[in-house]
Amino acid sequence: MNKNEAFSRVIIDAQLAALGWSIQDPNSVRYEVVLDDGTRADYVLRDRTGRAMAVIEAKRFSVNPGDAPEQGKHYAKLLGVPYVFLANGAETRFWEWETEAFPRPVKTFFKQDDLERRFATRQVRRNPLDVAIDARIAGRDYQQDCIQAVCQEIQQGRRKLLIEMATGTGKTRTAAALIKRLFEANLITRVLFLVDRIPLAKQTEDAFAEHLTDYPCYVLRAGRRFQDEKRITITTLQSMVNLYADYSPGYFDLVISDECHRSIYGQWSGVLKHFDGVQIGLTATPCVAGETGNPMDGGDDEDRAFIRDTLRFFEVERPTYTYKLKDAIRDGWLAPYQIYQAKTVKTAAEGGFEVKRAELDWTAMNAETRAEFEQLFKDADPVIIDPSALERRFTIPERNRAIVREFRQVLEQGFTDNKGILRKPLIGKTIVFAVSKRHAETLAQLFDAEFADQKPSPDIRYADYVVSGQGPDDTLDGMTKIRRFKKEPFPQILVSVNMLDTGFDCPEVCNLVFARFTRSVILYQQMRGRGTRKTREKPIFTMFDFVGVCDYHGDSDDYGDGGVVIAKQKKKQYEPRRLLSLDIDDHIDPTTREWITVDEDGNMIFPEAHEQQAAALGAKFEAWLLGQEGLTHEQERWLRTVGSQIKANAGSWEEFTAGHLAFHPFTLMGGLPQAIRVFGGDDALNDLLAGLNAAVFGDKVGAGGTANDQPDSPYPPH
Repeated sequence: MNKNEAFSRVIIDAQLAALGWSIQDPNSVRYEVVLDDGTRADYVLRDRTGRAMAVIEAKRFSVNPGDAPEQGKHYAKLLGVPYVFLANGAETRFWEWETEAFPRPVKTFFKQDDLERRFATRQVRRNPLDVAIDARIAGRDYQQDCIQAVCQEIQQGRRKLLIEMATGTGKTRTAAALIKRLFEANLITRVLFLVDRIPLAKQTEDAFAEHLTDYPCYVLRAGRRFQDEKRITITTLQSMVNLYADYSPGYFDLVISDECHRSIYGQWSGVLKHFDGVQIGLTATPCVAGETGNPMDGGDDEDRAFIRDTLRFFEVERPTYTYKLKDAIRDGWLAPYQIYQAKTVKTAAEGGFEVKRAELDWTAMNAETRAEFEQLFKDADPVIIDPSALERRFTIPERNRAIVREFRQVLEQGFTDNKGILRKPLIGKTIVFAVSKRHAETLAQLFDAEFADQKPSPDIRYADYVVSGQGPDDTLDGMTKIRRFKKEPFPQILVSVNMLDTGFDCPEVCNLVFARFTRSVILYQQMRGRGTRKTREKPIFTMFDFVGVCDYHGDSDDYGDGGVVIAKQKKKQYEPRRLLSLDIDDHIDPTTREWITVDEDGNMIFPEAHEQQAAALGAKFEAWLLGQEGLTHEQERWLRTVGSQIKANAGSWEEFTAGHLAFHPFTLMGGLPQAIRVFGGDDALNDLLAGLNAAVFGDKVGAGGTANDQPDSPYPPH
């Protein structure tokens, strides 16, 4: 064994020990095992009864472990084990050599119990295509077709799949039936189900508890640990980023991402890549095809980035299975819609729209905003406004009152379409999409006053509002309001800011009011999807467009045979003249919802300030770490310890310097001198920490210290 391979084995030993393997116990790990043909296997990993499960073939540090798999396969055949790990200390590959042509990269080795679970289920594994799909969970033809297509791909060896199903067609039920089939085929033992935010996790938990009674599930909330006894973990990306590295890649066999923000496939993709499980993405809008049919042609820059990152992560050119809105309307599963476009209020007309100085509410502006508008109206009155700026930086009181009046008038009297046909919206549950908290509160009060005669009592709210991403006061009773909207007669109208745009399921919603403009095709389709669920009493729903968003996205309510939506060519996007324009990101970033959790009864819980700071810094640290390329295992081990100390001292630290490495727990790892060696010298270490501080602490970072500076202990006295 040459020096290079000996060096690799030192690192491999440390990796195994870090994962809990008893490297000094021959009943756990055996070294240099002599085989029947006289050859020696570098390592043999055994279960707790001493039975061999896998071999590790150690390569020189300079050798790509994927280049020489045959030796490990030879050892595995002689030992009669199904698993081979190929490792050089820097990279690790895992190979189920009897069913796969090539080994695949994994983050590191598996823990003993994770490998035992896979080893045990492998003995009783079945072809999932031979297992019946539970039609009580997913009985519709397209749901069964989807499950069949996914299982065929899995059986052929594909480990990344993407499912596109329109909102309201039962993605969660389809996922539940798929999970049950894979469990019954013994292909999986644990599932991670990622959702966009905790309220959706609770909704998913309820659905799984109903349909998957034999497979216990739970919602993992921020600051908690995995419940090993449960089979399905439901959580958000944010709850995972400070936790996932504590578990081996073999912990989950199946990872499903349901309508997560695009950063999960870009900036945060390291979280998903950590686990060696089959990856399945669920979405209503993965590909927004433009006029050319190219999935990258259409939407705004954020849409295109979402499509690019999603398709790249799942390594596909198009979804594995697709069932679109027009398919569901054609087949009668979803409700068709009609659109009322208001002509009496400000809309996104060609070239923007005019606003006069007298129309603005100057009393609601702060000094900075007022000065900006004074300058804007200095040379022109009126000015041309970009619709995306409405209610974000200014408000037009009469516009909001006109929206409310128009809505009631059309609701009661109907409207005549361009063919001369009188259409009447259904009277019932209504969602209003607003821009900001102030906008939502204003609209809710105006709607409530307009429909005061419809209330059984003055203290009842005919209209209410819910807001996400603005702070604890805005969302404290958000779930209570949402439950009341779904289950009780009042409120009839719920005004939403970022709470009901995605994932909200209430089939009784028969009206959508757009008081918010968005350039995002994806977000628009998600908002539209809140009304598509069909009931016996709701054969159609109505979209009230007061901002020109339907026209902007080329949407219409023209129907052909069978109620199929006929797509019209999108109008040319306007080029505003003298325009007040803001660079607004209309997509919902889950990180803005990180600190909202729900207890077992569905009530909102808000952590202490220190917990919030720790979680926030932990998320920033994780994002920075995932962006570091070429780290050795030892470097990552040191940085993981740095991250844990930053979180532990979130309330007192404003930066992390090399001097901190001179104190516990880093002294147990060799202290500052060892850190300098691990990271390649003083300059390299200081440059690395400078980047870390900029990413994690931002403006708080001070002058900092060099690797030769040793401050007083940064830790509080015991």
